[in-house]
Amino acid sequence: MRKVADSLSESSTQPEAMEEDEPLFSNLDLFLFTLIAGLIIYWFMSRKKAEPIPEFKQAPSTRETSFIEKMKKTGRNIVVFYGSQTGTGEEFANRLSKDAQRYGMKGMAADPEEYDMCELSRLAEIDNSLAIFCMATYGEGDPTDNAQDFYDWLQESDGELNGVNYTVFALGNKTYEHYNAMGAYVDKRLEELGAKRVFDLGMGDDDGNLEEDFVTWREQFWPAMCEHFGVEASGEDSSIRQYELKEHNDINMNKVYTGEFGCLKSFETQKPPFDAKNPFLAPVIVNRKLNKAGNRHLMHLEVDITGSKIRYESGDHVAVYPTNDTAIVNKLGQILGVDLDTVISLNNLDEESNKKHPFPCPTTYRTALTHYLDIIHPPRTNVLYELAQYATDPKDQENMRKMASSAPEGKALYQSFVLEDNRNILAILEDLPSLRPPIDHLCELMPRLQARYYSIASSSKVHPNSIHICAVLVEYTTKTGRLTKGVATTWLKNKLVADNGHKSTVPMYIRKSQFRLPFKASNPVIMVGPGTGIAPFMGFIQERGWLKEQGKEVGETVLYFGCRHKNEDYLYQEDLEEAEKTGVITKLNVAFSRDQEQKVYVQHLLRTNKEDLWRQIHTDNAHIYICGDARNMARDVQTAFYEIAEELGGMTRTQATDYIKKLMTKGRYSQDVWS
Repeated sequence: MRKVADSLSESSTQPEAMEEDEPLFSNLDLFLFTLIAGLIIYWFMSRKKAEPIPEFKQAPSTRETSFIEKMKKTGRNIVVFYGSQTGTGEEFANRLSKDAQRYGMKGMAADPEEYDMCELSRLAEIDNSLAIFCMATYGEGDPTDNAQDFYDWLQESDGELNGVNYTVFALGNKTYEHYNAMGAYVDKRLEELGAKRVFDLGMGDDDGNLEEDFVTWREQFWPAMCEHFGVEASGEDSSIRQYELKEHNDINMNKVYTGEFGCLKSFETQKPPFDAKNPFLAPVIVNRKLNKAGNRHLMHLEVDITGSKIRYESGDHVAVYPTNDTAIVNKLGQILGVDLDTVISLNNLDEESNKKHPFPCPTTYRTALTHYLDIIHPPRTNVLYELAQYATDPKDQENMRKMASSAPEGKALYQSFVLEDNRNILAILEDLPSLRPPIDHLCELMPRLQARYYSIASSSKVHPNSIHICAVLVEYTTKTGRLTKGVATTWLKNKLVADNGHKSTVPMYIRKSQFRLPFKASNPVIMVGPGTGIAPFMGFIQERGWLKEQGKEVGETVLYFGCRHKNEDYLYQEDLEEAEKTGVITKLNVAFSRDQEQKVYVQHLLRTNKEDLWRQIHTDNAHIYICGDARNMARDVQTAFYEIAEELGGMTRTQATDYIKKLMTKGRYSQDVWS
């Protein structure tokens, strides 16, 4: 406005300064000029402010950060905190919170990130109160992202938690080195701070049967709590709905979520910073098959991050949000007889809850089933229990409830019918024709579709504007003869560079990692990564090559890679051989497991090169990196290092184990593994 006003002011004084017989403007000119100026001012003054775009939030901006005040206000006596990376911990917390009602108590699930956890000491102000912690362990014994602040507080706190009752259920995987480390730490630390453990630590193992572990613990836990607090179970076993359905028959479609996670229309107008709630839509610029032959599909993708301000380092993970197969979504709609394009909201019946909706609302059933809900994994027992009421065949109803119990017969039925046969919700509906639940209740019960993490296969020093992904398509036939496809890898495979003239995009963000090259480039690195475990090492190799080009002193760079056949799935063969030829890779060791009668794996090559390895580790301060399968490969590789330390270091197995553990503590033995 100031520029317009200033220019008008200057113009209005000019005619007075001119001689009378030489007017600069005629009266008509002045009239037209004034009219135009007036219109400009009117336009500026009357512009409507842009209408704010609705945002899907778990809670209003005036969120209550005191869980104690909230519990008092709403008459609750049980709070269930969760540390969750993939949604399972949150799911278990919600189930325990709902359970409380069945046992004559009142609970709430709570994200520790949203509350002031130093208020935990005030829990004793509430009669018959209890804090339950469902804590998952992430990575190398780390807390989940949402439990990091709580973990830091526990470490630093010297507060008194006298009078606070608690119990912990830990979620982990036995194939990892630090099995249930976070749950065990919370359990121990709360006791050290004076809190009272009222029920034993539960240990859930995702390598076995996490659901069974949870159900068994839960069915022992609640009767013990009833006894502890002197209350009786209400005997109320019927379904307890958490959300109510609202159908929108006349709504502006610009107000309807179409797959966004936080802000409505955030996929149309992209604004940094980009994170889990605001992913960047990265265009796919490369999507090629890596393997030359064989019946598997290994792929290399590159996504463009130009202009996004996204920064990454070698060893970081890229998180991508996949969508479900449209054929499965359509079949669900058909089998349940619903119009998937109906616009709906599921609104929390508990008005005080921070979680107003189970997923962004308003949206359509189609969008919810495609973008927001996990419809591919076999459903957990609580889903079967809740849906059982809709089965018209009493036998189906009985079996579904049985599978949700901790009775040996029920556990065996769930194991065989759901897990071993790998039935997702669609398969269950197809095989139980009497079961036709309302789709809104089904959507309420389904867990959220989670982001998938991939080790980045590039270095930002060499590729600052792109991120590389290496993945293998998951596809197999179940015992029931159904073809099951991995959600994310099938989706990635179909991300063509140009799809009908449109660029394919991938919603993504970066998750920082501790999997880092040594600070000193002169330190040797030993990388062990068979199969797609090669991914982060492609970034490491690129970065070591870049450092050499900068004239830096770079230590030995040794790679151990493994695949089935040299002529089939030797990933990045040309790149690796070129890197060895130019001296970026000091030594390239490749195990082709099935090219000879006797299978050869990376651990065998480690033993073959034991003298070099021992010198690099013990004398030259080498850093060791393992990436790939946790269940077998990572264990076997670790055992090989134990054996080398025993033989060449003259150690006992106990000493060798301690030696490798010390390397881990010093950050010289790092793992990026999955099961």
